[in-house]
Amino acid sequence: MISHLHGTLAECELTEVVVDVHGVGYHVSVPLSTHDKLPREGESVRLFTYLQVREDLMQLFGFASREERQLFLLLIDVTGIGPRLALNVLSCMSVEQFCQAIAEEDLRALAKISGIGKRSAERLVVELREKIKHVSPAAALGGPAAGAALSNEAQDAVSALETLGFKTDAARKAVQALLAEAGEKPPTAENLIRKALARLNS
Repeated sequence: MISHLHGTLAECELTEVVVDVHGVGYHVSVPLSTHDKLPREGESVRLFTYLQVREDLMQLFGFASREERQLFLLLIDVTGIGPRLALNVLSCMSVEQFCQAIAEEDLRALAKISGIGKRSAERLVVELREKIKHVSPAAALGGPAAGAALSNEAQDAVSALETLGFKTDAARKAVQALLAEAGEKPPTAENLIRKALARLNS
């Protein structure tokens, strides 16, 4: 497994690059999100990579961040989503935007991605809803309002509610609503849990 490449950017196309590492040129497929962060040709570059090995093909994929690679790996595990479509997802949406769309079950936003229809969008939500919090915890809680200053407290509250038997989606929405009502003075995790319990049990 090739985990990362650190060398010179020898060639750069829109979706493919060549990285020269001690005289060996590695051909790497990249999403547009990574392409936008690349240096100029001839400059030093580092890419986090994933090597796909098939009977008839070995293909290297590269990403500007670990989060992009992590999301790519989650995507290709989804039924019907191959590497090319996963790259297209990353080219159309940032990691945070995609994770937020999954967390909010925003099928319309997901279906705007080329190659993703309504059924594929529904499948993405079902299969990734519980996994994206490991990629982007703040987005999984519903975006900046829930994940900025109080990300730790909010996540602790959601985790506690899950432990008590509530579904993640219901727990997350209850915590989000409480954070929105709190305004500038955010509540502690303990207060979030207590108020969320009252709301969920009402």
